Amino acid sequence: MEALRARQSRRQLSVRALPEKMLSNLLWAANGVNRPQTGQRTAPTAVNWQEIGTYVVLPEAVYLYEAASHTLQWVMGGDLRKFTGVQEFMWKAPLVLVFAADLSKMKGADDVGLRLFSATDAAFSVENVYLFCASEGLSTVAIASVDKPALHKKLDLRPEQEIVLTQPVGYPA
Repeated sequence: MEALRARQSRRQLSVRALPEKMLSNLLWAANGVNRPQTGQRTAPTAVNWQEIGTYVVLPEAVYLYEAASHTLQWVMGGDLRKFTGVQEFMWKAPLVLVFAADLSKMKGADDVGLRLFSATDAAFSVENVYLFCASEGLSTVAIASVDKPALHKKLDLRPEQEIVLTQPVGYPA
């Protein structure tokens, strides 16, 4: 109840990095495996497609969160934060989460379903991040104002992957 009371969108973020353990907990909250016997996640997905990939954009590199092993997989070096949103506060956030849907995992969905379910499923992860941030005194906000084609290209995503939302996370400024 406290996390729900404290949940809010805050764009004022400090540049201070999150400790490794907090980042680990944040990613588990966003989309981690909470039922190891079935591989199911903290965030639901339609038909259990688990199509949402969580990319972690840090000042020095980009990683993909591997939920099954609860590890980060290196994607590339460099600072891509300027591509994660059009608002300047995004460019200095200590980390930005990028939620990308792998539409190839959504077998049987038509074009409307692909968009509807991937957006809904990404939103579940985003809300988990909001609640985690509220519980830890962190700032966050969901971002849809993204040059998605440019970020898609920078992340070297496959054609069947689609960026849905981004979300900066950090200590309050």
